[in-house]
Amino acid sequence: MGVLMVIVGMFVMVLCMCTAVLRWNEMRYRKKGLPPGTMGWPVFGETTEFLKQGPNFMKNQRARYGSFFKSHILGCPTVVSMDPELNRYILMNEAKGLVPGYPQSMLDILGKCNIAAVHGSTHKQMRGALLALISPTMIRQQLLPKIDEFMRAFLSNWDNQVINIQDRTKEMAFLSSLKQIASAESSSVAQQFMPEFFKLVLGTLSLPIDLPGTNYRRGFQARQNILKILGQLIEKRRDSEESHKDMLGYLMRNDDNNRHKLSDDEIIDQIITILYSGYETVSTTSMMAVKYLHDHPTVLEELRKEHRGIRERKRADEPIECNDLKSMRFTRAVIFETSRLATIVNGVLRKTTQDMELNGELNIKIFKKWICDS
Repeated sequence: MGVLMVIVGMFVMVLCMCTAVLRWNEMRYRKKGLPPGTMGWPVFGETTEFLKQGPNFMKNQRARYGSFFKSHILGCPTVVSMDPELNRYILMNEAKGLVPGYPQSMLDILGKCNIAAVHGSTHKQMRGALLALISPTMIRQQLLPKIDEFMRAFLSNWDNQVINIQDRTKEMAFLSSLKQIASAESSSVAQQFMPEFFKLVLGTLSLPIDLPGTNYRRGFQARQNILKILGQLIEKRRDSEESHKDMLGYLMRNDDNNRHKLSDDEIIDQIITILYSGYETVSTTSMMAVKYLHDHPTVLEELRKEHRGIRERKRADEPIECNDLKSMRFTRAVIFETSRLATIVNGVLRKTTQDMELNGELNIKIFKKWICDS
């Protein structure tokens, strides 16, 4: 009986302590004029629920607090807006103190030179360098032929096999991007690069707690390994003085006086950004496209009909061209509908640089992050 009383007493004490901690954390952020919402635990906030529930977390909070509420996500006090009109204002007013802002874990792991971490003239220079990689000329002469070649090889041994679409689309998204970045070396570095990159991706969506065994620690260590791989690749190319017609070769060029010259650190961070930005979106959307086409056989048959018509006009080994893409009207509709139904982007992030009032609520600078989700 005495042991039972001790256990009950300990349970009550722990419960009271937890309640007190939660209450204290709520009081810390109870500022006049702030939107409603809960802050969860100190440091952790509501990150666990946010990562587990995904879009449902936003929907549940909106049902409780409306379309404008506060939370604590990925180590940062956050205001969430799910109001379309307010989101439009936020996204169009970077000059008024609403600049791109990302979780600390993402900034640490993607690098201080990635396009998401810089602003002003530096952001403009980085953006110009990245946009030049997908110019109409680059798409026509470099991207399309390489994608066509890669996809033919990647799909060539799928006949009469059971395929894990989730795993293979992730592999496809990563390897196709790597081939665009470093075409000559993509095969030799892929097996070493790929597991480190997957750890990096997990680390960016985690609490920035640098302890052994955490996703953040593993992600940051993966970044160090990737820096070593890419640094050696850049050094090898620079020593060989051979011309390479791929993204890395373009970023390393120094013969254009009108273009901002990137340092090695900037080049590496842009490469990581390119791989990161397309990996999850391309792989998930591709996987869901297969799922939707399986569920709608009439759509699949119409898609096949369009592609067979294009293939009949070409030789067996002739690659896809820009004119072929323009004629894929039904394919384009399938892509748009899949993107609408299977989007994995929950929102965009903005950081406030000054006190401001929005939607009748006072937003103070301690709330550094906004998630705009409509």
